[in-house]
Amino acid sequence: MISINEAIDAVLAAIPAVQTEEVSLLAAFGRVLAQDIVSSEQTPPFDNSAMDGFAVRGAELEAGRREFTVTVEIPAGHWVEAPVRAGEAAKIMTGAPMPPGVDTVVPVEQAQSAGNVVTVTEPSPTGANVRHAGEDIDCGDALFARGTTLGPAEVGLLASVGTEALTVAPGQIRNSNSVIACGQVLEAGAEPVLLGIARDDLDETRRLIGVALREDVVSTSGGVSVGEFDFVKQVQEDLGVQRRFWGVRSKPGKPIAFGVAGDKLVFGAPGNPVATMVCFELYVRPALRAMMGATRMYRPHLWATTVEPVRPTRDRTEARRCRLVQNDDGWTFSTTGPQGSGILRSMALADGLVFVPPGYAGGGPGERFMVMRLEGSSTKRPPFPG
Repeated sequence: MISINEAIDAVLAAIPAVQTEEVSLLAAFGRVLAQDIVSSEQTPPFDNSAMDGFAVRGAELEAGRREFTVTVEIPAGHWVEAPVRAGEAAKIMTGAPMPPGVDTVVPVEQAQSAGNVVTVTEPSPTGANVRHAGEDIDCGDALFARGTTLGPAEVGLLASVGTEALTVAPGQIRNSNSVIACGQVLEAGAEPVLLGIARDDLDETRRLIGVALREDVVSTSGGVSVGEFDFVKQVQEDLGVQRRFWGVRSKPGKPIAFGVAGDKLVFGAPGNPVATMVCFELYVRPALRAMMGATRMYRPHLWATTVEPVRPTRDRTEARRCRLVQNDDGWTFSTTGPQGSGILRSMALADGLVFVPPGYAGGGPGERFMVMRLEGSSTKRPPFPG
């Protein structure tokens, strides 16, 4: 007779060569890569605004200038070639490309507009609220190794670098949110219905949400903040959705909207891909599981010790992407890189979300935090701080 280990080795040695096939991106959930994947693109592909606001020169803010003349308005998906000059500002939406000549975005909440003049009431430091080209993924970056099992974050990351052939105009960012959402819905055990992209148009947004309301649950991404083209909340109300809340003290995911239309649940998540994923995990997934009669509605949680310094928080609970390691003394974690809500790669590398309470002053290695795992199900709700 042979040992258990020898028997396992014998079985594995007899496995034939893995056969491969080519599938579409939406058919790749749960499949295993047969080749290494290297990015041929940057993500984001250009410097863009991280929020709705006004793009200005940081040096002018530092020199004391507070009034600027707004000379151009830049919605997401529009490319502007003309430079913004000294003393001028561009009104800019989340995800829109930064025009030449400016390097800083002042959030709309920190400015006051009167005609074509904007007054900055709370200046931002130079470079604030700008997502730079390639800060998530650069050309030539190794994304996933052969043998990687593809989940929603992995497939979404592949979509963001054009793994499927897509033709777009300059200034546009590839749609990965719908691919991610599809995978998350499938993983939760429900059936996704993809309805496409609503352009920055009130009537088109109303038409698509109207179609979506034929289903049991509606979950949208983007259009729920305070930007000029954020129509989702207005359309929800126009179509009879009764608002239950808008805004949660969390980061990412602050501007999420939730309501009901009869017995239908209607979620409006922020548009940044990580915020969309986190909102799904926190709110949509438990709802879907409950509607299916499942008792294991929540993700499992555990307490883990940080092996790195933990940055302070302000007035919101922060969910940070992390990697867990189990050793003889219990669980430890480290974050997976930059934590901006547009950094999808750090979500693909994560197997948990560590929740840091609001008002946390910061600390060093050795402190313990609650971590929600990103796989499995539990009957017990994680004890979210704040």
